[in-house]
Amino acid sequence: MYEYYPLLIVGALIGILATAFIVAYMTVKGRKEAFGFERNLSDRELFKRLLVYAKPHYKAFIVVFALMLVSIAYQVVSPYVVGVIEGIIKTQFELSTLFTTVIIYVGILIVSLVCSYINSIILQKTGQKIVSEIRSDAFKHIESLSQGQLNKIPVGTLVTRVTNDAEAISRMFSNVIVNFVKNIFVIIGVLTAMFILNYELTLLVLCFAPFIATFTLIFRKFSRLAFRKEKECTSDINAFLSENLSGIKITRNFDRLDHKNKQFLEKNKRYKKAVMNTIFVFSVFRPVVYMLYVASVLCLFFVGGKGYLDGATLFGNTISSEIIVSFYMYISEFFDPIQNLAEQFNTLQSALASSEKIFTIMDMKPEIVDEEGAIEVKEVKGEIEFKDVWFAYDDENWVLKGVSFKIAPNETVAFVGPTGSGKTTILSLLCRNYEPQKGTILLDGRDIKTIKISSLRSHFGQMLQDVFLFAGTVRSNLTLRDEFTDEQIYEACSYVNADSLINKLPNGLDEEVKERSNNFSAGERQLLSFARMMLHRPEVLILDEATANIDTETEVLIQDSLEKLMKVGTLLMVAHRLSTIQHSDKIIVLSKGEIAEQGNHFELLEKKGKYYDLYSLQYEKEKLK
Repeated sequence: MYEYYPLLIVGALIGILATAFIVAYMTVKGRKEAFGFERNLSDRELFKRLLVYAKPHYKAFIVVFALMLVSIAYQVVSPYVVGVIEGIIKTQFELSTLFTTVIIYVGILIVSLVCSYINSIILQKTGQKIVSEIRSDAFKHIESLSQGQLNKIPVGTLVTRVTNDAEAISRMFSNVIVNFVKNIFVIIGVLTAMFILNYELTLLVLCFAPFIATFTLIFRKFSRLAFRKEKECTSDINAFLSENLSGIKITRNFDRLDHKNKQFLEKNKRYKKAVMNTIFVFSVFRPVVYMLYVASVLCLFFVGGKGYLDGATLFGNTISSEIIVSFYMYISEFFDPIQNLAEQFNTLQSALASSEKIFTIMDMKPEIVDEEGAIEVKEVKGEIEFKDVWFAYDDENWVLKGVSFKIAPNETVAFVGPTGSGKTTILSLLCRNYEPQKGTILLDGRDIKTIKISSLRSHFGQMLQDVFLFAGTVRSNLTLRDEFTDEQIYEACSYVNADSLINKLPNGLDEEVKERSNNFSAGERQLLSFARMMLHRPEVLILDEATANIDTETEVLIQDSLEKLMKVGTLLMVAHRLSTIQHSDKIIVLSKGEIAEQGNHFELLEKKGKYYDLYSLQYEKEKLK
């Protein structure tokens, strides 16, 4: 009885470990919310949606699986061949027989290596194609979201979704899925070979299978939790970097670099902790599986070696040295795939956590979409009408309250009023960046909801106070990648007085525009924005504080450009400088979301109302200067 104590000790240790794992799992399972763990999509649903992207590439996967079956032959056959070699050496040794057996072994190995190499190439190419499609769909969907929806999501978070998270999914397709299936087939093949060789020893090895299954399921739960936390911390740190690097000038001006650095260190510490938790989960699982492997080998040597040395039999079958050698290798081939599954679970859980993040974004339904039956509009006269329009950003605090007005084609209309009175909101509603809660907006007598969004916006040219120029060239920023000749570009630039700027640039239209257009002044960016708008020939022009924050010399050019733009089509302006809107056909004065008064410059001055007060205040300020 004493001689079997080693087996009992091994069994007791495994039992204790299993109990500890189960208790830990039950503890975490009941505290998912406390850990910030909330599942939005099940693994089955995630796989189902990911397979939609894999389906068009099914031919590549068929080839991969065929080659995989060939490469598996080495792992299944090689232990048996090594056992045969050991038998040849031990009994009737013949060099020719040994050479033949070794050649067969090497041949199987070479074929397996070639198949594995071809598999890797096909999988990497296929994985990149799939992730490219996912990125494209994610970016396209993000573009379809309304401005209100985008304002709620940090830019860094969206960048993480399209880059880091998509790359994690790529690793799943290029590595995990096929290797996961391969390992399953290897385990099945190895077990089959072991049963054929000696089913008694195979049953002995399978005594460890329930523990492997238990540890794997528990690891899956812990790793999913750890990877979700890691992804959240990655998004958080990327969002922080995106915002603070863009606003670093403000941070420096107010001497808040140390404060921001402390904030970053705190986020970085949380990210480090999340990564360490992920590493810890993985570092526990793999040694446990390795321990089970060592325990099974020890049991094999103990039982098999004891029977062989004593000349005994196991369940009536004699155990030979060849069987012990082959089984030793088979146990390695059995546990290696299981340990590899740990790494693949590692990557798989990362990919599933990433795919859940991406699909959560892609499941956001755009708030503003084309209505059924919406039409394309080829030409627009420029007649605009607001009928009893009510709007609130939060559905509670009304920014516009029953606003109604009408603008004739080719009319120039300016909106004035204090900050928060609803000027910019009116322009945003006209372009359908937001949707009013009540009321109707008409363009040429047609409700803008009945016009396709892309068609509607193609007839508008917008110029904002903070002009955005993309990294690239002046030409690419003016054309926005549309096809225009140099003659058309220079004609548009000349019309809005931007030609002098283009001519003094060393490379002209091919001058580089750096990131955030730091190599151009605010006035130069405004001139380029005028030229861009003019080049695309919109029927309705929208200028939101377009003359703010510019130098006096540039202001003269822009004022001249404004006078020319008034002749192009319907022009809507928002301006705090009343001197820029005096020649408008109509001025609409807003106050607390309502129209206080409207008329031309002279009519409003005669009324001596809010416009008169604003004009008088600015006039006094100009006199003091």
